[in-house]
Amino acid sequence: MNTTPWTVAPEPYDSPAAAALWRAYYTEVSDRWYLLHKGHTTDPVELQHGLATESGSELAPPHGQLLLARYAGEPAGTAGVRLVDAVTAELTRVYVREDLRGKGGAALLVAAAEDVARALGAAAIRLDTRSDLVEARALYARLGYEETAAHNDDIYAEHWFRKPLAPCPPSRADAPRPSRTSPR
Repeated sequence: MNTTPWTVAPEPYDSPAAAALWRAYYTEVSDRWYLLHKGHTTDPVELQHGLATESGSELAPPHGQLLLARYAGEPAGTAGVRLVDAVTAELTRVYVREDLRGKGGAALLVAAAEDVARALGAAAIRLDTRSDLVEARALYARLGYEETAAHNDDIYAEHWFRKPLAPCPPSRADAPRPSRTSPR
């Protein structure tokens, strides 16, 4: 019997729950950067511009997917996957609400994202992150991602990771899993 409060399922990138979590994620990482480099949080006008610029449309089928984690039924986090070429997927927008961190949601989201990447035909998954996002870097290392040379020139990317993906068993290779819950 599975009694975990976590579930993960595909979600439209522009749903109200996804939009609210995108705002929380973007605000947190933007504010962290500005506080570190400029000594203040993100200007509200710049924050709104950044949110509007990054719609998330690349995380829609057939070449991508946004996953939404719920904790006890409430929106709690996201992870996005998009194909960058025929055999490589990119992991993005990995976020868990601050009040729910340390409860296994991030690892569950990443595992579900890897399942989606495999179902999309990817043999490897990559990502980039910043130096100040130490928790993210520790998570990826713990989950088997290896730091690599740069794969893009994003001005905010300072660390690049990659992980080979074992093929899906034949019975699972047809489509992304509709839902995932943590094992307990």
